[in-house]
Amino acid sequence: MNDSTPRDTGKHYSPRAFLAAIGQLLGMYAIWKPIEDTVRLHQKTLKHTPLDKLKDAFITILAGARGRIEVEKRLRNDPVLQHAFGRNSCAEQSGIQDTLDASREENVTQMQQALSDLYRKHSGGYAHNYQHAYQLLDADMTGLVCGEKAQFATKGYFAGKPHHRGRQLARCIATHYREIVCEQLYDGTHQLQAAFIPLVEQAEKVLGLDADADKRRRTILRVDSGAGTLADINWALERGYAYHGKDFSGRRAQHLAQTVTQWIDDPKCPGRQVGWVTDAEQPYVRPLVRIAVRCRKANGQWAIGVLVSALSAGEVIAAMRQPCHLSRDPQAVLLAYVYFYDARGGGIETINKEDKQGIGLNARNKKRFVAQQMLVLLAQLAHNVIVWTQRWLVGFTPKLVGYGILRMVRDVFTTSGFVQTDAQGRVAQIVLNGHDPLAQGLVDALRGLLQKEHILVNSGET
Repeated sequence: MNDSTPRDTGKHYSPRAFLAAIGQLLGMYAIWKPIEDTVRLHQKTLKHTPLDKLKDAFITILAGARGRIEVEKRLRNDPVLQHAFGRNSCAEQSGIQDTLDASREENVTQMQQALSDLYRKHSGGYAHNYQHAYQLLDADMTGLVCGEKAQFATKGYFAGKPHHRGRQLARCIATHYREIVCEQLYDGTHQLQAAFIPLVEQAEKVLGLDADADKRRRTILRVDSGAGTLADINWALERGYAYHGKDFSGRRAQHLAQTVTQWIDDPKCPGRQVGWVTDAEQPYVRPLVRIAVRCRKANGQWAIGVLVSALSAGEVIAAMRQPCHLSRDPQAVLLAYVYFYDARGGGIETINKEDKQGIGLNARNKKRFVAQQMLVLLAQLAHNVIVWTQRWLVGFTPKLVGYGILRMVRDVFTTSGFVQTDAQGRVAQIVLNGHDPLAQGLVDALRGLLQKEHILVNSGET
């Protein structure tokens, strides 16, 4: 393989010239520096340092690799891309795997700290204006299937793969910003019921909520029934959060549904009915609104669940961005509570799906549990970097506002072109492929973002 970098003047082709430009941008914002300052991997350095190999893994994820072996095709044969991210060459995929396998628990903690520092510096979630609007945090578990011999690979719930083994990833998302606040890997049998409190406590530290009760009171925790036990709900309420989720107990849901005096047909979901729970007895430390929801099963019986919410009528109407006068309409408020819970489908559930499709979250598996944790954290960094990159670009190219993780990696980062360097090896000019339908908008964005670096950006034929 050719490990040379483009140190001579002239244009050098890259199938991911735009991603190379993003590498320059990430260098401007010193995205990798907290990792360099914090993570200390104990491994002998021959040609590449352990952190260099971690960076190669990170770049390969941004380049759309589904497995570590793809480092050969997506990074190692693209010196322009390597150089743009501050690398003089690329490690072999076997060397990257050895570095991941050399990781220890202390390195996972160090990586989490580095990602927290990055999040507090660059994220929208940390800079959220709590006075203006509620912060919305979604928490959930997503299954990651892996081989039977992998550490902590056990049978559990894996959608569409009932007899497989794997691990579970608990995630907390700042939903309004589509950012991952924190996440934690567990064995395949772990459920949100056991992961919820530690996950929220970790998110508190990242967001600075642990010492700020006022911010906690302006934060909504939205979860499914996995975190709907009395212990989980009361813990969240005692911490001051606005809880919105589904009750864990099916037996309690059946009992509470019998107290509904009037069922309302859901106009958006045929066959679904909703109604106010009128039972006066509440086992919670604060009064909550409860709504029963039922749907017909194939055998004709009702499937019943109960939503539990600390939000007022006005707050849930505002959360759904509906006219404030609807807070006086009981039916509109009733449906707003249900639809706000349904919106999880466009929040954390969509983000989980996008990360599996766009950055191969479920495609890279390591036998060692700690090595898998490091891979998961690199994917977390890649997700947030993609979200931040999109936010930076949208200011110049509004067309990208609706792009998810998959489209950013597949359609934007793969824009080809030429990169010209000067005698010192610095990037002097970027020429994107003029035949690419996104090229002109991306050129305008890069011109604005790289203006301080004095890098010329144009489009032309490749």
